[in-house]
Amino acid sequence: MNTNWILIVSSSLILVSYLFNFITKKTNIPSVLLLLGLGVGLRIFADSRGFHLSAVSSALPALGTVGLILIVLEGALELELDRKKSKIISQSLAAALGILVATAFTMATPLAIAFGDFHRGLLNAVPLAVISSAVAIPSVAHLTDPAKREFITYESSFSDILGVMLFNFVLANDNLTAGSVGAFFGEIVLILVMCLVGCCVLVYLMSRITQHVKFFLIIALLILVYSLAKLFHLSPLLLILAFGLMMNNIDLVIPKFLRKYLEHEKLDEELPVFKSITAESAFLIRTYFFVLFGFSIDIASLVNMKVWLIGGIMVLCLYTMRAMYLKWVLNLPLVPELFIAPRGLITVLLYFGIPSTMVLPGFSGVLLFTVIVTNLVMTGGLIYYARQTGQRIDQPELSDTSDLPLGH
Repeated sequence: MNTNWILIVSSSLILVSYLFNFITKKTNIPSVLLLLGLGVGLRIFADSRGFHLSAVSSALPALGTVGLILIVLEGALELELDRKKSKIISQSLAAALGILVATAFTMATPLAIAFGDFHRGLLNAVPLAVISSAVAIPSVAHLTDPAKREFITYESSFSDILGVMLFNFVLANDNLTAGSVGAFFGEIVLILVMCLVGCCVLVYLMSRITQHVKFFLIIALLILVYSLAKLFHLSPLLLILAFGLMMNNIDLVIPKFLRKYLEHEKLDEELPVFKSITAESAFLIRTYFFVLFGFSIDIASLVNMKVWLIGGIMVLCLYTMRAMYLKWVLNLPLVPELFIAPRGLITVLLYFGIPSTMVLPGFSGVLLFTVIVTNLVMTGGLIYYARQTGQRIDQPELSDTSDLPLGH
């Protein structure tokens, strides 16, 4: 393709994605659906012209990983910790863990019956059990109730982290043994130690680097540490979340004897800039990811009735488990929390991580079906909640990039 056309298409996608931001704020339609639809439309147009992009599938995992890192970091940078929020955090963690495990095993049961292999069924079910923070966090950014907004932000971030850990555990262990469980908890301890050391080093660098180009250096270091940890099958998303929380809550998180080594005034001045750069970068990456993912979708898979049947069972399982846990275990309201359980970026990334020999036949269609339906349910739930509460959805300012639309 001509270089000028590449630049025209790339810049046009950003402009259209920004337009989707206004549509999302006005209608509550998740931008992930708009971006997927745009990608599908471009694919239909490209096929009609005989044009093919063979490198799309290979670029998706890398784009998605960077997008996931930036989106979790963006969400964490907006969270403020205090002792009053300990209940929300504990409820979010309990919801993320309980719903994830219950949903994964519930989904795996019909898959095991259909395909005769529980381990294989569980491995394919785990990606569908994970809430996508990349979709959930931007979608609740306009909620006027801060408790609900923070609950969803924490829950979806914890779900991403725990989902990756559970996926790696299931992938590495055919059978559940005392040794495998011990190794799993050992991994958690190792990750926590890495988080403590890594976050302190990164915050120190942020306060001490004097050159103008520093923020992308920090982001590059985060991506580097994330990738290195993934090579050893660890779950470094916890590091990303912890770093964002530490940056926004230095006085509360960092011990007093370490704070004397930091330049507080400099950090206070640069934190808003870092937030803005992170949000802008996340917007850019997620735009391209979901458009390319939509471009790579096999639309024919959605006309298969078997896909609708299995996908419908998966969706029924996930909302049943979520409703039961929220209502009976945590005693939380179902509106809008029940509906805000979208599948997206993390689901796609984990699915790409399943070995080809372990992928269930036709499951890519089930994946797409689940992503679309859960986002439509979230759309309906948010619209219903807004009407019930009389909440007004504000138009975004042109300079506001803290909750730009999404693009697993």
